[in-house]
Amino acid sequence: MKLKELFIEKLLFICALISVLITVGIIFVLVLDTFEFFKEVSFVDFITDAKWTPMFKDKHFGIGSLLVGTLLTTIIAISVAVPIGLSIAIYLNEFANKKFRTRIKPALELLAAIPTIVYGFFALTVVTPFLKQFIDIDSFNALSAGLVMGIMIIPYISSISEDALYSVPKSLREAAYGMGSTRLQTAFKGTVPTAASGIVVSIILAISRAIGETMIVAIAAGQKPTLTLDPTETIATITSFIVQVTTGDVEHGSIEYKSLFAAGITLFIFTFTLNSASYFIKKKYQEKYD
Repeated sequence: MKLKELFIEKLLFICALISVLITVGIIFVLVLDTFEFFKEVSFVDFITDAKWTPMFKDKHFGIGSLLVGTLLTTIIAISVAVPIGLSIAIYLNEFANKKFRTRIKPALELLAAIPTIVYGFFALTVVTPFLKQFIDIDSFNALSAGLVMGIMIIPYISSISEDALYSVPKSLREAAYGMGSTRLQTAFKGTVPTAASGIVVSIILAISRAIGETMIVAIAAGQKPTLTLDPTETIATITSFIVQVTTGDVEHGSIEYKSLFAAGITLFIFTFTLNSASYFIKKKYQEKYD
């Protein structure tokens, strides 16, 4: 029996070690090729140049246009997902009956199971033509991509926020009702502030998911790096550029190929920072109620 438990323990340790080694390997490859990239391109130009044209004859390597495109679609997505996701979470936890909650929550989470390429074609063939009826908008644009990304990440916010709200002690609600508070007052002045840390974690994770989204922006937003804050224009994001390079005929070891890793490590830094922030906020939240 002890031998069996020891075998299982070592097997689990090896599995955990493999995942860590894979992560370290990915970081090592990114850092190594990024270092080679910056041997040929100035880091100052990388962060200050307004153009990103590594595939053109006149090459520019200013990551700013890709960063702006990534942040623009992410802001649009969060603007859609946060109010809708939080409203769903508050309704399910504070107002819906238990039977309705157990049925509707899994149905909402199915949105996260839809392939992102389907969302991308939906944005391109349905959302963009619909928006063209009301505003002057490019066929490929940040607005439709951001709106559909917002729909996609709603389950991340609604599910995690609802779990955070559900973990709030019932005694807090009972105390609020005992003081004459309505359900609405109890929700927004008692439950939501108490679960604020968990809600913030859900939003940060949703932002991280939106920043790393690939197929929706590659299909619906276009692949033209433009330093603009106009959501009706064609833009490119870091992930869409990675798609562009990996599906093209870029020579291995060329500066265009190396720019892929510079863009990749920039994306990694953003997502790693956000995921780390969500971890520490969640840890602080758990310690608060231990």
